[in-house]
Amino acid sequence: METQSTFLSWLVFLPTIGALGCLIVPRQMIRAVALLATLVTLVASLWLFGSFAGGGDPANTIEIFGNSYGGALHHVQRLPWIEGQNFTIEYFLGMDGLSFPLFILTTLVGFLACLASWNFDKWKINKGPRAYFVLFLLLETGMLGVFVALDFFLFYIFWEVMLLPMYFLIGVWGGPRKEYAAIKFFLFTLAGSVLMLVALLGMYFYSGDAIDPLKNPALADNAYWNSSYRDGQPLEHGTFDLIELATNDAIQRYFGSASTVLMGFRFAPLCFLLLFIGFAIKLPAVPVHTWLPDAHVEAPTPISMILAGVLLKMGGYGFLRLCYPIFPTAGAELALPLAFVGVVSIIYGALCAMAQDDFKKLVAYSSVSHMGYVLLGIAVMTEMGFQGAMFQMVAHGISSPMCFFLVGVIYDRAHHRRINDFGGLWLTMPKYGSMATLGFFASLGLPGLCGFIGEIWVLLGTFEARNTAWAADWAVPMAVVAAFGVILTAGYILWLIQRVYLGKVREEYAGFQEATSREMLILAPFGALAIVLGILPKQTLFNFMNGTLDLMVAHIDRFV
Repeated sequence: METQSTFLSWLVFLPTIGALGCLIVPRQMIRAVALLATLVTLVASLWLFGSFAGGGDPANTIEIFGNSYGGALHHVQRLPWIEGQNFTIEYFLGMDGLSFPLFILTTLVGFLACLASWNFDKWKINKGPRAYFVLFLLLETGMLGVFVALDFFLFYIFWEVMLLPMYFLIGVWGGPRKEYAAIKFFLFTLAGSVLMLVALLGMYFYSGDAIDPLKNPALADNAYWNSSYRDGQPLEHGTFDLIELATNDAIQRYFGSASTVLMGFRFAPLCFLLLFIGFAIKLPAVPVHTWLPDAHVEAPTPISMILAGVLLKMGGYGFLRLCYPIFPTAGAELALPLAFVGVVSIIYGALCAMAQDDFKKLVAYSSVSHMGYVLLGIAVMTEMGFQGAMFQMVAHGISSPMCFFLVGVIYDRAHHRRINDFGGLWLTMPKYGSMATLGFFASLGLPGLCGFIGEIWVLLGTFEARNTAWAADWAVPMAVVAAFGVILTAGYILWLIQRVYLGKVREEYAGFQEATSREMLILAPFGALAIVLGILPKQTLFNFMNGTLDLMVAHIDRFV
């Protein structure tokens, strides 16, 4: 057995330890304990940069995807968790180039959202802070666990752990229609989880069939080799191991075989679609996006930051962790409809954002549009497409929470979000107006800021797909239509800035307080990262994720 590292476990459960602390400390210390828990988690997570820059400790590093930046599993912890006669569920944690950027993003957004919750007493809500911060910290544990769990069953547990805290955080501390928004979020997410559970069970039992010579005759003919990266030992039964499911030739070929069926349908496309729908709800993609605007509008500002900054990214991460490495042939077969959904999400989200008068709902619909680029980049299955999708997820995880907090700052003063009722706020609040311009320009995709790199890489990756067998006929038209979304985004962002921040100062807003030191402390890291990622994309992100993504593309090309 490999040397075990407990570092990721500590990082994942540090917020839970903070939640326990919030249960026992006096009321006046609750916010400080919660903030300290998220700060310690953030600072400790920065230690992970050394693993990727320096190659990691060989004692707890598995070189399953090759040894390059993000091309290995770092800080691996693998222990039997639930064992039965014919199954083993493992507590299996590890980090590679897919999970590393999103894990760091989660710890950062978690800390800043907790700091944004510091003015809890001003929300004028007769619900105590103890329950709020306990649920907040449990939510962070669930999010962190999803990005490092490499056993599908454990992944599913962490995925479900997020559901209840978010439901209560919206339903108890949200706006006037909070119950409706919380129930809608819960039902949509639960429906996706049920489909994921069906796929989970199917993948476990069919992976067992794949290594059984009686059910997979190709094994006896030596057409496939069947081995595990764990000391070269063959599997004895089905597995929940996501790395094994993606890299074991016998499993890969059995899943992709036309003769492998489930409920009368070919196994690979069916499981791919079940997983895709579950992850598309979280992304969200049209037409399963309708829970998002309601959830954002009713959620408190810090929870909107978490929703936009982290929860939406779990959909894209699920595509890259499960759908495409495990079912590459299904991804190629379904590339056209999935790319079409991505393009529709880009255009539809932008048009809906342009039509909004509610400040928060505009930012919510902009998320639908921006995450459409993620789906398009993944669907075309090219190296640049995958890279652009990952970069777009991180960039959106920086710009969107910043924009939601900017909305929250002005809502705390005006007590409404009607865009057409504002005007001239940059003159009234120059520091706030400057940060707002930076945040919305980053969301717009202005060259030199983080939003530009992801979008242009996705478009280039889509054009690149014209050289593939699965996208040669439609890649260029899809790229052209998706590029039109950039124009729409510029339209509604510039119109928003003109209506809210420019023009004559309205009398009722002339005395608004400038952004406080706490508010600027929250906005400054987002603004700095928006600039740094836009200027130094290779050094800040591509170096850490490209090793895993490049080798994933090579793995997919073997089977497509």
